[in-house]
Parts: sequence; structure tokens; C-alpha cells
Amino acid sequence: MEHYRHRTFNTKDTYPEQRLDNDLCQAVVARGKMIFLRGQCPQDLDTATNIASHDPVEQTHKVMQNIRQLIEECGGKMEHLVKVVVYITDVRYREAVYRTMGEYIKGVHPVSTGLVVQALARPEWLVEIDGTAVIPD
Repeated sequence: MEHYRHRTFNTKDTYPEQRLDNDLCQAVVARGKMIFLRGQCPQDLDTATNIASHDPVEQTHKVMQNIRQLIEECGGKMEHLVKVVVYITDVRYREAVYRTMGEYIKGVHPVSTGLVVQALARPEWLVEIDGTAVIPD
């Protein structure tokens, strides 16, 4: 069974005042092998070295690349992503982070929750995203 994405939408319709273009949905019905990802931060997966940027766009690219890499290493594809939780340290980063994340989830339609937090585990991190993927039966 492929995942059923219930009530798909694009954020350019729900947040017309913001320059967003994310394919999301209200609910996902999935069966299969579940992959729970640890919150991904802007660092190399093999060395745990932070990227040398304090730009939310560049940090989000690294975070989403890590998410894609981990899902693929577990035998899945980005199309299997069903949920993301986005943590940012400043509400002013929201549009940049979501626009960048949108490049990786175009056509996927996961459910999404976004939070603005006081800080992440390291002061130089501006964004952290955790995800859940389900490889269909």
C-alpha cells in the first residue's frame, strides 16, 4: 500500500502573506517499516562537525541532506517521509527554513509541526528537524 495523504495543500495557499511553497497534508495513513529519525542538526553525519555557516538557509540544506541520507541508508526514499517537526531559534528564520525545506519535500506532502524554541543543543545551531518515514509494505 502506498501512503495515503489526506487533505493535501501547499503553504502558498494557507500562508499567502509569506513566500512559502511547501507541499504538506493534514494527515498521512501509512503501513510498513517505520524509520524514526533523531533531530537532525547542521553537522556532518560521519564526523559530527558543524557546517561553517550561521545562515539558516545553509543550515537547513545540511539538515535536509542528512534526513535524505539517513532515509536512503535505511532503504527508503524521501517520498516515504510522513512527518517532520521543525525547531527554529528565531521566528524570523521561518520563511527561509521552510522555503529551503520545501525544496526537499516537493510532491511528498508530509505532515509538519513547527516550533520556535529558545535554544538548541549548541548555540550556533539555528534549525533542527526530526522526521518519521515509513517504507510501504
